Amino acid sequence: MIIKNTFATTLVLLLFAPLANAQQGIDAFINNAVQPLTTFISSVVFYSVPLFGNDIPLVVAWLVFAAVFFTFYFNFLNFRGFGHAISLVRGNHSNPKDPGEVTHFQALATAVSGTVGIGNIGGVAVAISVGGPGATFWTITAGLLAMSTKFIECTLGVLLRRENPDGSVSGGPMYYLEYAFAERGWKKAGAFIGRFYALGIVLGCLGIGNMFQSNQAYMQFINVTGGSDGSWFADKAWLFGLLLGALVGVVIIGGIQSIARVTGKVVPFMALLYCISALTMLGMNYEAIPFAFGAIIDGAFSPEGISGGAVGVMIIGFQRAVFSNEAGIGSASIAHSAVLTREPVTEGYVSLLEPFIDTVVICTLTALVIVTTFYYDPTFDQGLGGIEMTSAAFARNIAWSPYLIAVAGMLFAFSTMIAWAYYGLKGWTYLVGENLWASNLFKLVFCLFVALGCSIQLDAVLDFSDALVFLICVPNIIGLYMLAPMVRKELRSYNKKYIKRQ
Repeated sequence: MIIKNTFATTLVLLLFAPLANAQQGIDAFINNAVQPLTTFISSVVFYSVPLFGNDIPLVVAWLVFAAVFFTFYFNFLNFRGFGHAISLVRGNHSNPKDPGEVTHFQALATAVSGTVGIGNIGGVAVAISVGGPGATFWTITAGLLAMSTKFIECTLGVLLRRENPDGSVSGGPMYYLEYAFAERGWKKAGAFIGRFYALGIVLGCLGIGNMFQSNQAYMQFINVTGGSDGSWFADKAWLFGLLLGALVGVVIIGGIQSIARVTGKVVPFMALLYCISALTMLGMNYEAIPFAFGAIIDGAFSPEGISGGAVGVMIIGFQRAVFSNEAGIGSASIAHSAVLTREPVTEGYVSLLEPFIDTVVICTLTALVIVTTFYYDPTFDQGLGGIEMTSAAFARNIAWSPYLIAVAGMLFAFSTMIAWAYYGLKGWTYLVGENLWASNLFKLVFCLFVALGCSIQLDAVLDFSDALVFLICVPNIIGLYMLAPMVRKELRSYNKKYIKRQ
C-alpha cells in the first residue's frame, strides 16, 4: 500500500515539473488574486493599538493575556507540573493498552517539530536586532507563561477527542470548540466555529506549515552546496521540490504513527545538534557570558536607544515568543490528542515541555550566541539580520559552523512540514469525514504544495495563510475560557489519584 501511494505521490509531483517554466506568470496571477483578501485579513488580525507610546498587535495581546490568565487559573501549574511532565515523557505511567496511537514522547516530539523551525534561528535574531538583548528576557517570560495555555488546549484535545472505528483517534480545537458551544445550546454555532477552525488549519498548513518551510529548506540546501552561484541545484528548485515532496509523502502516508516514528528520531537529533553547537559557541565565548546576561536584564528594564523603551522591548519579546511556540493557536493539541492514555490530563502535563523546549531553551541559546558576539565585540559586523545574523555569530568562532546551522534549518523545516501535514489532515477529515480516499487526496495535494514552495514565490499566499492561522486563535481562546472549569475539575481529580496533592 505504501509503495503504491508513494508512486502516486511521485506521479502527481512529476506532473508539476513543467509548471516550473511558468513560474513568474503563476506568481503574478495568484498573488494578484489573493492579495486583496490577504490585505484585509492581515489588517484585522494584526491590527495594532497604542500602548504607552507603542503599537501592540491585538493578536499578541490576546494570546499573552490568555497565557497570564491560565497561569493564575491553574495555580502556576507551568512550574509545579514540570517534574511530573518529565516523568510522563519517560514512560513511567504509560500503558500500551490505552486508547490512542502514539506514546507521550512521540506526541511531544511531533508537536515540538511543528513549532521548532526557522524562527528559532532567524526570528530571534530579528527580535534582538529590533529590540536589543532585552527582548530575550521577555521572550523567555512569554514562553514560560505559554506553557499554561498549552496545558489546557492539549488536555482538551485528548478529553474531547473521537475514537474512529479503525482504532485511530481525531482531536483538536475543531472538536472541543464544537462541544463548548453545543453544551450551551448553541449547536449550530458550534458546528460553524468547528468548521471555521478546520478550514483555517487546512489552508494555513499549506502556507506557513508547507510552502514557507520547503522554500527555507531549499535555501539552506543551496547555502550548504555552494551558494546561488556554485550549487548545481541553484536553478533546479523544481527538482529539489519534487524530491522533498516525495520524501515528505513517504513519511505522511503512514499517518500519525509513521510521522511520530520519524519525529521521535529527528526532533531529538536536530535539537541536540543545534543545542550542542550553540553551547560550543558559548563555551568559546565564555568570557562574554556574564556580559550577555547583564545586557539581557538591563535591556529588558532600562533599554537605551530602543523605540518605546522598556514597554517596546517587552512587546517585541512577547511577539517573538507568540510566533515561535504558537500557544493559543491550538494546532499542537491535534498531535497531542493522538496519545495513548485514558487520562487526558497526562498529555496536558506533557505539553508543558513544548514551549519550554521551543522558546525557553532553543530561542534563548540562539539569543545568547548572538549577544556574546554581535554585542560583546563592537567591531563585529552588525549589518546583518535574520538567519544570516545567527550564521555570522556562529562563524565568528568556527568558520564552517554555518553549515551546521544550514543542516539544522533543513531538519527544522522538514519536521515542521510533516507535523503540519497531520494538522491539516485532521482539519480536512473533520470537514469531509474520515475516509481513505479523502485522506490520500489531501496528502497528495500537500506534497504538491511542498514542490510549489521551492520553486514559486507566492508571497501573498504565505501572508494569507500566516494571517489565517493567527485568526483562528480568536475562537480557540474563547473556547478555552468556556471549558476551563471542566479542565480544572479534571486536573483536581487526576492530582488526587496520582499526585496526591490538592
